[in-house]
Amino acid sequence: MLPILLITFPFFALVLCGYIAARRRFLPLEAIPGLNGFVLFFALPCMLYRFGSSTPLAQLLDAGVFLTWTLCAIITVGFTVAVSLNPRVGWNDASFGALVAAFPNSGFMGVPLLVAILGPPAAGPVIVTLLIDMVITTSLCIALSRLDGADAPGARKAAKNALKGVATNPLPWSILLGAVASAVSLKLSRPIVQTVGLLADAASPVALFTIGAVLARSQLLANAHQHAPPLLRDYLPVVAIKLLLHPLLVLLIGAAAVALGVPLNRSVLTVMVLVAGLPSASNVSLLAERFGADNGRIAHIILLSTAVAFVTFSLVVTLLT
Repeated sequence: MLPILLITFPFFALVLCGYIAARRRFLPLEAIPGLNGFVLFFALPCMLYRFGSSTPLAQLLDAGVFLTWTLCAIITVGFTVAVSLNPRVGWNDASFGALVAAFPNSGFMGVPLLVAILGPPAAGPVIVTLLIDMVITTSLCIALSRLDGADAPGARKAAKNALKGVATNPLPWSILLGAVASAVSLKLSRPIVQTVGLLADAASPVALFTIGAVLARSQLLANAHQHAPPLLRDYLPVVAIKLLLHPLLVLLIGAAAVALGVPLNRSVLTVMVLVAGLPSASNVSLLAERFGADNGRIAHIILLSTAVAFVTFSLVVTLLT
């Protein structure tokens, strides 16, 4: 396990650096949206485009990955909502809790980390899971979150608004452009390639640092609004679902799919299980804040899953590789 920890440590250490920088106000809270904007609109799209353009199109259109990951996401969301609903946690809070249980940090952390562990072929399956979570999982959870006193048309409207948000998100478009470039064997001019490369190389360290800063910001804002700290039983089970149940579910359903003849390569299944073992996506806290959910609870889930994943993710990697 030590060789794996030597690979994963720098990634989680950068998250910790960003968290400390924001908590200690070395990084002003007002600067965090700008840092997040640089990653979201410049660095990460270039990294995803580079991986997408260098990945065979068949890997980006893998039906086995799509079906398996989508089914696991739906089951995870449904189960998490079912165990979360109580007099303190309504549909809005339960739905965003389900989103952090089903949506791993595959964009900011997963692509660079799994490529570092397994090599460039791991990028294709990670990109497919990222697209599914950005479009299907997020839209489903936002629609469910509107069921707090809302009717079915309200939920449909929320889902449509979520899809509109996806349309303005540069990450799916960068993946699509990369897939097109891969399909037609498009080669960019050298100056453009170098520019894209510089931004892509900046994506991993800045994104990891930003994860920590965003987590600290969410926690500080929750404290500033004097929200009562969430009860342990309202967020600890979601952390367990994210780090333990989700990867186990992907492994079992993936293995069943392989046994039933679904075209799913075993090495690709390994990548999918490792993606599921990643901590929760940090951008969900921004969505929760926007839709009026209990962001303190969501921040606790993301923060704890990120801290614990340093051990659990490394253990899963050790067992599967």
